Amino acid sequence: MRTHSISTATALAVLFSSTVLSVVAAGPASAATATVGSPAGIVVDGVGQRVFVGDDAKDRIIAADYNGKVLDSVSGIEGIFDLALSDDRTTLYATARRSHEIVAIDTATLDIKARYPVATGIGPLYVEFAGGKAWFTYEGPADGHGDLGSIDPAADPAGGTAPTTLGQLPRDSGVGGGAFLDTDPSAPGLLAIGATDFHDTAKNLMAVLDVSRATPRVAAWHDGGYPLRYVSDIDLVPGTPQVLVDGTDRHGYADGTFTAAGAYPAGERADIAPNGLIAQISGANVAVFRPGQSRPIRTYAGSTSALAWAPDASRIFALVSSPGGYVLKALTDPTLNVPSLTVNAPSTATRGKPITVTGRLSATVPLPSGARLQVTRTDLESPQGKALPAVTVRADGSYTFTDTPQAGGTVTYKAAYAGDAAHMPVSASDRVTVPHATPTLTLNKNGGVHDYGTDVSFTAHLGPTYKNRTVEIWANPFGGDKPNRLLKTGKVNSSGNISATVDMTRDTDVTAVFKGDTRTAPRTAKSTAYARVKVSTAVSKHYKKAKLGSTSYHWFHRNTDPLLTTTMSYVKGRKQRLDLQVHAGGKWHSAGSEYFPLGTNGKSAVRLEAPGTSGIKARMRSVYVNGSSGDSVNSTTYGPWKYLYFTR
Repeated sequence: MRTHSISTATALAVLFSSTVLSVVAAGPASAATATVGSPAGIVVDGVGQRVFVGDDAKDRIIAADYNGKVLDSVSGIEGIFDLALSDDRTTLYATARRSHEIVAIDTATLDIKARYPVATGIGPLYVEFAGGKAWFTYEGPADGHGDLGSIDPAADPAGGTAPTTLGQLPRDSGVGGGAFLDTDPSAPGLLAIGATDFHDTAKNLMAVLDVSRATPRVAAWHDGGYPLRYVSDIDLVPGTPQVLVDGTDRHGYADGTFTAAGAYPAGERADIAPNGLIAQISGANVAVFRPGQSRPIRTYAGSTSALAWAPDASRIFALVSSPGGYVLKALTDPTLNVPSLTVNAPSTATRGKPITVTGRLSATVPLPSGARLQVTRTDLESPQGKALPAVTVRADGSYTFTDTPQAGGTVTYKAAYAGDAAHMPVSASDRVTVPHATPTLTLNKNGGVHDYGTDVSFTAHLGPTYKNRTVEIWANPFGGDKPNRLLKTGKVNSSGNISATVDMTRDTDVTAVFKGDTRTAPRTAKSTAYARVKVSTAVSKHYKKAKLGSTSYHWFHRNTDPLLTTTMSYVKGRKQRLDLQVHAGGKWHSAGSEYFPLGTNGKSAVRLEAPGTSGIKARMRSVYVNGSSGDSVNSTTYGPWKYLYFTR
């Protein structure tokens, strides 16, 4: 122990950095979603349940399943423009406008079966299969007039029969531009044509041809009066002699000419299912109509480039815009209308008081009378949801029910319609904030100052709650080197009390914690208790102890240096303050104070230089000063005075 004479932080910061490694276990590869950069035709094989999509950006054709996952692909088809399936679904025909050919592909393997060169100026463009042939449109090399050609897969070039035939429009003037084509399985041998541009006359816009014979013949031809100079789509309407133009206008052709026959809301393009359902692209939506109806039975959101029905009308396959291209999506349940359902509950409510919840169920397709809603309440007491009585919807679609929330916190009311033969299931919800009851929680002995090492009992008192009666008591000693410590956890007694004892070696924050329950809010209470240090001073080198008056003194010879050894409860970096006073004129006078460090054993030895004069009275004490003694973990503590007397 070093002895001091009365004659008078390093902060380390360590930065840790860590590298997080992510390890992904290998597993079976999943099929990629079919994505194309530039759509170039879409057709559906209902027998093999495969969807074929052309991608002009990559000169390839993708085969996908009914979930839109890629199964296979074939590349090397330059300038894909459109696709068509043979009647037996074994051959896929693709128009290749840059290489000027029709490519025949095996639908089962995607192997190329044949390539048919086509000597055209632009094209071939659109393609359909009817009457045993693949029919295609193109523009001539000289004047840009549109025309019609065909590929006969049964032709035998060795026998003198050429498979490719051009210029098959029955009228000399042709159509303007490369025309749209469409067929209808219920009307085999018919081919609809819609011009993408006019050339000289408004009479060359639309036609329906019978291609079931060796030479196409006109079934109907547009004879003027159509307001547009071009069409953007044409479809044969199953079961009736009509065409649908631009996904909007119906035109009958029973008498050989086109006459207006009604319209759907404005659209851009469409595809018609064999059962007559209309899937219309309109803006950023796909709308499904029943034949002749003006209100959609189903609407799907998403900007769509092209679409095609599954032959059984169970779904629509749509190429929907996405970052980087278009994604193939299956739009399911097209015949089920999606109702609109709302739930309106108060934003806040008083626990234990009834509230009223309202809402409305509506649909563009009439709902059945007396539709019922299943209602559930989800809260802290029923986290999985509690069923409430079912609610019957009024004739105007509105409904009302009442409930009394008992639990505090967020309460969610959900209403659900199970759906029916014409409607999809639908659900909606709304949330209510229900305040918890505020409990009483107290903790005694706040602000008390205690001697070092005293065992002090702290008692928490918890007032009425719903179910939880458990309280935790924590002790957090001052100073960063001692952790917060759980002293006790348990249920309060019948008086609402629970106690825990703290060994007071430092100033300490004592905290009582109630974590709440479903109806009672959490609560904390804190008391701060203070602890003095343990301090004593030993005096040595004296030759006797005797009283002067009523005070006991340590007697020293005038030339002997007293040794004052202080023992104090130790904390790293702690110092003791030594106060020295001298008695003169009947009073004690300060002779100075100085701080001295403690050793790790808590001791500090100070040698006091002898005065060399007899008759001197002095006294000293050791003091811990909160904040000035090197730390702030205890309360300021004064040691007892030690009295010194110097003689000859």
